[in-house]
Amino acid sequence: MVALNTEMQELFKGTKYFAIATASKAGDPNVVPIGMAFLMDPETVWIGNQFFDRTLRNLKENPRISLLVWTAGVPGCLKLKGDATVLDEGADYEKMYKMVKERKPALECKGLVVMKVTEVFDCRSGAEAGKRLL
Repeated sequence: MVALNTEMQELFKGTKYFAIATASKAGDPNVVPIGMAFLMDPETVWIGNQFFDRTLRNLKENPRISLLVWTAGVPGCLKLKGDATVLDEGADYEKMYKMVKERKPALECKGLVVMKVTEVFDCRSGAEAGKRLL
């Protein structure tokens, strides 16, 4: 695991929507937009599952995940890669359920994806595009 530095954490906190990418065991890719991603500590991202279908199936077959951290008007763009664990019960899931309800009362959180960050890449355009940062 790697830990996001302060600048990376601030970029994450300033991002409203994210893109989450997964792949099946056979390598079939899937990318979806999400709005319920929380940086719980410099190494851990919690992602609420309200609508996952293919994403959830992919994570059960292949627990690798990538998350795009970018918002218009905010400097910087990060691609996080990591290992995912899917939870649909327990204290952490219950905490995530409450976090989702506080942000969007009409949504039902069906599960929690816990992402442990293993790599961080710069995804801004230019000479540094794709450079591994951590």
